[in-house]
Amino acid sequence: MFLGSVISQIKKLAKEYSQWDDAHLSGLALDLGFESRQSDDITPLIPRGFALVQVAASRQLGMQHYDCQLQGGYAMCRGNVAEMRTGEGKTLTATLPMFVHALAGRGALLATSNDYLAERDAEEMAPLYKSLGLTIGVVTQSMSREQRRAAYKCHITYGTMSEFGFDFLRDHSKQREQQQRELWYGGASGGVAESADNKPVHREPHFLLLDEADSILIDDARTPLIISAPNDSDAQQQQMALYQWTAKHTDSYAEDEHYWYDREKRSVDLTPEGTAMVRAIRKPAELAGVGLLEMYDFVERAIKVARDFKIDRDYVIRDGEIVIVDESTGRIAEGRRWSRGIHQAIEAKEKVEITLDTTTSAKITVQSFVSRFPYIAGMTGTAHTARKEFKKIYHTGVQVIPTNKPPQRIDHPIKFFHTEAEKFQQVVDDVAEIHDTGRPILIGTRSIAKSEQLSILLRDAGIEHEVLNAREVEREAQIVESAGEFARVTVATNMAGRGTDIKINAHVRELGGMHVIGTEMHESSRIDQQLFGRCGRQGDPGTVQLYTSAEDKLLESAFGKQTAERYRRTLKTRIASYWISLFHKAQRKLENQHYRSRRILMHSEKQLSKAQREMGLDPILDNFE
Repeated sequence: MFLGSVISQIKKLAKEYSQWDDAHLSGLALDLGFESRQSDDITPLIPRGFALVQVAASRQLGMQHYDCQLQGGYAMCRGNVAEMRTGEGKTLTATLPMFVHALAGRGALLATSNDYLAERDAEEMAPLYKSLGLTIGVVTQSMSREQRRAAYKCHITYGTMSEFGFDFLRDHSKQREQQQRELWYGGASGGVAESADNKPVHREPHFLLLDEADSILIDDARTPLIISAPNDSDAQQQQMALYQWTAKHTDSYAEDEHYWYDREKRSVDLTPEGTAMVRAIRKPAELAGVGLLEMYDFVERAIKVARDFKIDRDYVIRDGEIVIVDESTGRIAEGRRWSRGIHQAIEAKEKVEITLDTTTSAKITVQSFVSRFPYIAGMTGTAHTARKEFKKIYHTGVQVIPTNKPPQRIDHPIKFFHTEAEKFQQVVDDVAEIHDTGRPILIGTRSIAKSEQLSILLRDAGIEHEVLNAREVEREAQIVESAGEFARVTVATNMAGRGTDIKINAHVRELGGMHVIGTEMHESSRIDQQLFGRCGRQGDPGTVQLYTSAEDKLLESAFGKQTAERYRRTLKTRIASYWISLFHKAQRKLENQHYRSRRILMHSEKQLSKAQREMGLDPILDNFE
């Protein structure tokens, strides 16, 4: 059916339904639920379902779905990722596919960025769903299993991908424990009553809608969800000594002399000279029984950690613990740990207490978890550039949804500088000039350290401002919501690129709207666009300015330190446009590398799972490296 005719039909039905009372609307929703249970094809239900949601939104929320939101909802009902610009109302749009898929009573999950957004969106949309006879639940980190089970029993459940995934792993682990007890004691129940705590909290997977789909399906795809179990205590003590010893001597190893570094795989391999150095360095008595191969492995891991994992970029130290900072969102990744000894190596590097090493008792990647749902869809402000990956890996298309009002954002040409110091000084000078006009300014940085470095420069220039990074996670919504106010200056990591809308008033609109500054290009152009999308919402005016310098880390990440230095030595003979072209080339190279690594991960995981099944093992519980 042609989309234009579908939207016309929805509007016509909504006009008819608006004459009915709430009880009549709820009765129609019940009828649609009966229809949905008779067939897996939800297409015939879309016009009537969307019309019901439109009327309920108007009555219960005082909100009206725009045509672009109906288009986005239709795209998601058809199993696509809808690309909708910031401020186009994705939260309201999500009610359309969620309602239609929830009608069958099999459960519809909506995964969002964090607990705050899950609770906020569920609370705001609850009156709409309830008026149509549907129940709604929320899963958050602090909930008990019984509370989670009740939330999953609802027609619609909001939560985060990590909570959904960890609940699945816990269910799977408890199911295995129950099966083992039954085998041990014999009989269907084995004479052992199954406790309420052992009952699964999840239902059979049905429909999963992903808010910020590119962040979940692409940026987080390489990080598995892991449940760990303690290891042998003697082995743990020996490993602790190994981590401490290798971290102490990391600076002794030089690239290309003692080790080779593969930038595409981000792996470290010792050279013959490097292995000789490992043998030569004096070792404590605790390592007397450690084999050389294991020692080489620990040294390579320590070198990789020293090179690739930076404090206030990849992680922070909170209450004496190493806590991961999500690269794409800038937020704390609660409950996550790096596997294969990386987390312990970082603890040794930062001289904090090394957590007892563990073995993986259950593990699943985002890719595998999502693949268990027969119906998935997503929405985000940045998906079109990754459309090939969505198609090849997840078999879902990307539909770019037009904005409700014509965009008025102006993107200024990129500014290039020789050094980072020159770049930051120009940022401060430009902020001071624009700040005098009263326009709000949002400044994006790539790391916590850079946000705090820029904050010092702004403070020295006498410019009042707020800083938003993983250290200020409790105040995230408050800072973002006020970022569009008159004369407000906000310095932020990627946290400001997701979630809460930044709204401006009429006075700010007259001044030209918000000005957004990017202080460095990211390894993915999507993350840059997420930041720029914070201004110019719903046809508002706004401007964007990106700054780069020859000292930016993007070049080293893409080409290596030596090649980057060679480029910098030719600095005076090259014009700015050459450098800007080089940055785009570096960004594309890194995007392709990350894409290949995700494809390799998916392929190797499929091969491993196949081998485990052929051996009679569980791919989730029987993990082996």
